Amino acid sequence: MSPSKLCGHHILFVVAVVATIPTAVFAQGAGIGAAGELVDPDVLRVCADPSNMPFTDESGEGFENKLAELVAAKTQRKSVSYTWYPMATGFVRNTLRANRCDVIMGYAQGDELVQNTNAYYRSTYVMIFKKSSGLEGLESLEDPKIADKRIGIVAGTPPSANLARAKLMRNAKPYPLMVDTRSTPSMAEVMLKDLEKDVIDVAILWGPMAGYYVKEINPELVVVPLLKEKAGRMSYRITMGVRPSDQEWKRTLNKVIRENQSEINRILLQYQVPLIDEAGNQIKG
Repeated sequence: MSPSKLCGHHILFVVAVVATIPTAVFAQGAGIGAAGELVDPDVLRVCADPSNMPFTDESGEGFENKLAELVAAKTQRKSVSYTWYPMATGFVRNTLRANRCDVIMGYAQGDELVQNTNAYYRSTYVMIFKKSSGLEGLESLEDPKIADKRIGIVAGTPPSANLARAKLMRNAKPYPLMVDTRSTPSMAEVMLKDLEKDVIDVAILWGPMAGYYVKEINPELVVVPLLKEKAGRMSYRITMGVRPSDQEWKRTLNKVIRENQSEINRILLQYQVPLIDEAGNQIKG
């Protein structure tokens, strides 16, 4: 049996898990310094899924592929190489922790499997619906307009808790969190095609996935960032993940992020990633 693969991206799964953990800073393991670090000085070795658009893809078309090229250039690496591994249970253990690669390009802040760099973007879950659906002005899952609508939701993700609080789960159509996209389409793609066919009225997705697939399937769909939820945060900071021992490498990546934030934002916005600043406002291109 093929190993299960997380729907669209490990961020979606990590975000779902982190949302269940009390808000706290995880203790990071003390580093042993650059002399003991196993980071390749000449090649940027990236841990990635080979079929995980819009994040990574073996053809190099994902936005994390583009970010890897930027990081390689800014750290004077001669090239980028990939350790490809399905985004399933054991991904970190069999890639980063096995010293087969040195960085995971996108990882939600707050998960203890990796050491996080500083966040290089913050994004949010979004609602998507048709312009002709009568949902104009919809901004929150608590809006009465959504009360009788059929809602697509990836099971186990943070918005499902908000739907439950609003007593909307009876109208929800759940989509699996874990799928093998080597043989099954991304749940974002499936959900948006169901929206197009009127199987559901509203889709709720992680913003970076939504932006990409809306452009692919129907750019006329309305995308509303969930920025006004009273219960349960819908936005998350995304970092790069490194080994706990690689303290100097983390500092190097933090410097790249700090000095190249505008270029990072430009790449993300090209992929329609909804970017949220620290004041909770959407960053426009």
